[in-house]
Amino acid sequence: MFIIDADKIEEITAGDGTRIKEILSPLKDLVSIQYSLALAKIAPGGKSYPHKLQSSSEVYIIVKGSGVMHIEDEVRAVKSGSVIYIPKDVFQFIENSGDEELVFYCIVDPPWDAGDEVVMV
Repeated sequence: MFIIDADKIEEITAGDGTRIKEILSPLKDLVSIQYSLALAKIAPGGKSYPHKLQSSSEVYIIVKGSGVMHIEDEVRAVKSGSVIYIPKDVFQFIENSGDEELVFYCIVDPPWDAGDEVVMV
């Protein structure tokens, strides 16, 4: 059994500017999975920098708040309960359009590696 207390994981700022807690990764944890899992947060009025993962696809699962998802030229409103698939090697970003913190889980397959990320600042 492998259980992690997410409240005890240090929050960092990712290359795209989001505040994240890397909850689970086979690159750092003794787990036999092919993906990584992070919890991300964006303050009201904030947004991530446009970025892409060259070798990994992502899935965002919105658990709190509302926002606008941008994937290449597509733009869509998202909210709590939205599940977003982001193919590898496409520029994307998410913005918080609501009055509360935007909170979402991010599944990255294969696991997130900072060296794979290309950020446009």
